[in-house]
Amino acid sequence: MEYTFNAYYTLIAAVVVLMLGRALVQKINFLQRYNIPEPVAGGLVAAIVAFMCYHFFGASGKFSSELQTSFMLIFFASIGLSANFKKLMEGGKGLIIFLVGISLFIVVQNMVGIGLATALDLNPLIGLVAGSITLTGGHGTAAAWGSTLETRYGVDGATTLGMASATFGLVIGGLMGGPIARMLIERKRLATPIANNNANNSDQPFEDDGSAAFEYRNKTRLITADNAITTLGLFAACLAFAHLMTGLVKGTPFELPTFVWALFGGVVLRNVLEGIFKVSMFDRAIDVFGNASLSLFLAMALLSLKLWQLAGLAGPLMIILAVQTVVMGLFAVFVTFKIMGSNYDAAVLSAGHCGFGMGATPTAVANMQSITNTYGASHKAFLIVPLVGAFFVDLVNVVVIQTLLKIFG
Repeated sequence: MEYTFNAYYTLIAAVVVLMLGRALVQKINFLQRYNIPEPVAGGLVAAIVAFMCYHFFGASGKFSSELQTSFMLIFFASIGLSANFKKLMEGGKGLIIFLVGISLFIVVQNMVGIGLATALDLNPLIGLVAGSITLTGGHGTAAAWGSTLETRYGVDGATTLGMASATFGLVIGGLMGGPIARMLIERKRLATPIANNNANNSDQPFEDDGSAAFEYRNKTRLITADNAITTLGLFAACLAFAHLMTGLVKGTPFELPTFVWALFGGVVLRNVLEGIFKVSMFDRAIDVFGNASLSLFLAMALLSLKLWQLAGLAGPLMIILAVQTVVMGLFAVFVTFKIMGSNYDAAVLSAGHCGFGMGATPTAVANMQSITNTYGASHKAFLIVPLVGAFFVDLVNVVVIQTLLKIFG
C-alpha cells in the first residue's frame, strides 16, 4: 500500500531527516572524519527505514515532488542571485580549465557505459542510461531522455532504469566526495582542520565581505523582515522566468532544464538591478534561503529514495554503475585534482566534481560544504562548481548525448 504525503507532511519529514542527520554527524566520528553531508546521513537512515517498511509490511510513501522541485529551483536561483559579473570574471581561466576537464569526463563516462554494455551483451544505449544521461544529468535528464529512448530508439524500460541509476548516483556522489577530498588534503598536507571547528557554527554574525557564503552553511547571518520579503520576491521572479522560458523553448534547440533557467534568471536579475538601477542586493538573505533550500531539497530527494528499486536492478546494470563509481573516483583524483592545481582549492573542486559527476549540483555543494566547514574557505571552488555544474555542464551533456545517439542509435 502506498501512502501519499502532501506538502505539509513532506516538509515535516524533511526537517526530521535533517535533524537526524545533524545528530548523527555530531555523534558518529566516522561521519565527521569522512565529511558525510548531514542530509545524506539522515536521508540514508530514512531510506533504510522505508525499505524495511516496504519489505515487511508492503507499505511505501509518496512525497510531494512539487515541493522538492520548488526547493531545488530556489537553490539554483540563489546561486544566480549571488553571482554578479565581477564574480563571473573572477572564475576566468580556472572556470575554463574545469569545464574542459568536466567535458572530457562526460565523454569518458559514456564510453565506459557503452563499452561495458556492449561487453555484457546489452543494448549499447543502456550504457548511455548508466552514463552521463543519469549520472551527470540527474533525475530530470533521466526522465527527459528516458521517454525519448523508449519511443524513438526502442530501449525498453529506459525511464525506470534511468531513475534508479540517477538515484544510485545521487547517493554515491554524496558519499564519495568528502572522503576523496579529505584523502587528498591529508596526503598532500594541503590544509589542517580549523582549530576551533565550531567557528563556523557560532552565533557571531556573518561578516559580508563579498565571498561565497555557501561555504559556511551554519554561520549566523543578520537579516530583517524587509530583506526577507524583498528576497522572496526576487526568488519568485526567478522561478516565474524559469517556468516561462521552459514552456517557450520546449521542443527547440534551446530547450534546457528548468533549473538552468532559474539560475540564468538570477544572474540576469541581479546584474540588471545592480548595474542599471543601482539596487542593493541582500546577499545575506539570499544565502540563508539558498542554504536552507539546498538542505531541504537533498532531504526530500533521499526521502523519496526507494531502495527496493535499486535492489531489483539487473546484475549487468549494477556492474556498470559500480565501475562508473570507480572511474569517477580515479578521474577526480588523477585528472580533476591535477589540472586544477593540486592544491586545497583543487581538492574541494574534486569533491564537488564527485557530487555532480555522479549525482547533482546540490550534492556537489553539500560535499564542498562538508570540507570547507572542516578545513576552511575555498572561494574558487564555490564560484566555479555551481556555475559549471548547474549551467555549462548541461549544454555539454546535451551535445555529447546527441552525438553518441547518432553513432550508436
